[in-house]
Amino acid sequence: MIDRKVVTGKVWGATEAERDAPQPCDELELGGLQADRAISIAAPPCLVYHWLCQLRVAPYSYDLLDNWGKRSPRERDPRLTELEVGQRFMSAFRLESFVLGRHITLVSGRIAVTYAVRPERDGTRLVIRIRCGATRLVGHLLAFGDVFMARKQLLTLRELAEAEARRAVTEPG
Repeated sequence: MIDRKVVTGKVWGATEAERDAPQPCDELELGGLQADRAISIAAPPCLVYHWLCQLRVAPYSYDLLDNWGKRSPRERDPRLTELEVGQRFMSAFRLESFVLGRHITLVSGRIAVTYAVRPERDGTRLVIRIRCGATRLVGHLLAFGDVFMARKQLLTLRELAEAEARRAVTEPG
């Protein structure tokens, strides 16, 4: 049977347990639509979290569409891990809450997003939950469009974190 949540853009890569688990953005009580995305990354959770902090300066998705053609940085800036509530992320979001090494929760209008980092075997599970308090139709349209952007973002973050993890293993000292 085809899962309607996947077809409508509400789910990409997230397990049923991940979809059922509470996330910090749920506490904002926006109601409306919930969309979940997730990916496994062969890199330590702290490194994946540090890459999430890079979202302060770029979306790491389709740069032509959502970064005005400017390429998202491919090297981490360690200063971006110094977080404070209220900071801007991806130009449209502000940092609502965070727990170092565990999650960041962003808000823009009636949209809230939590990026949660969880240890998984020898790597990390990165789970994104989106809460949208818009009307049902608008929420579904946003989720359907976002699934493509979030998928690209997750794949890019995985590529960058895994490449850095491999370099850390092969480079001396």
